[in-house]
Amino acid sequence: MKAVTTIQGAAAPLLRDNIDTDLIVRIERISQLKRGELGPYLLETLRYRGDGPASGEREDFVLNQPAFRDACTILGGMNFGCGSSREMAVWALEEAGIRCVIAPSFGDIFYNNCLQNGLLPVRLDAKDIGRIADASRHGESIEVDLRLREIRAPKLDPIPFEFDDAQREALLEGLDEIDQTRRLTEDIARFRANDRKARGWAYLA
Repeated sequence: MKAVTTIQGAAAPLLRDNIDTDLIVRIERISQLKRGELGPYLLETLRYRGDGPASGEREDFVLNQPAFRDACTILGGMNFGCGSSREMAVWALEEAGIRCVIAPSFGDIFYNNCLQNGLLPVRLDAKDIGRIADASRHGESIEVDLRLREIRAPKLDPIPFEFDDAQREALLEGLDEIDQTRRLTEDIARFRANDRKARGWAYLA
């Protein structure tokens, strides 16, 4: 998993509540496409005039506007990523170049899927998100600094955000849950050896 430290670039304002995972990537695309092919279909109902990229872009959609076409951060509304548990929603975001989503709240499973794929989900008060959106409304670059747990935007004082210590360290080092478990190999072996002595009957060999 790619490590997360500081994410710098344009932040696209998508300030609507309850953007669910089916809107992020449609179920048909999941059944038709493999990982690595989902990026063009991110938010396709909002991005395109009809069925997929071939139907043409909606000029009024934020990710189609020149200032935000290469955005690496999305500024979202309440309950971002709600709905079904599909990890592919996170894959589609990543494949489209999105490395961070800032929202007041997230769907729980979506939030955890972000952590397991190196996409930074930042919870922030809606008023602060609005301030960031206003300060970067023409595509000005913002910085999301996970080390310092703060966001820097033009003409604003740094805006702090809270982030769990253990999850922060895992992202900074690029470790998913499997990588974190591998780091405990010696502890696991020690526990098994001691447990085998105490409860030998529980082991077949």
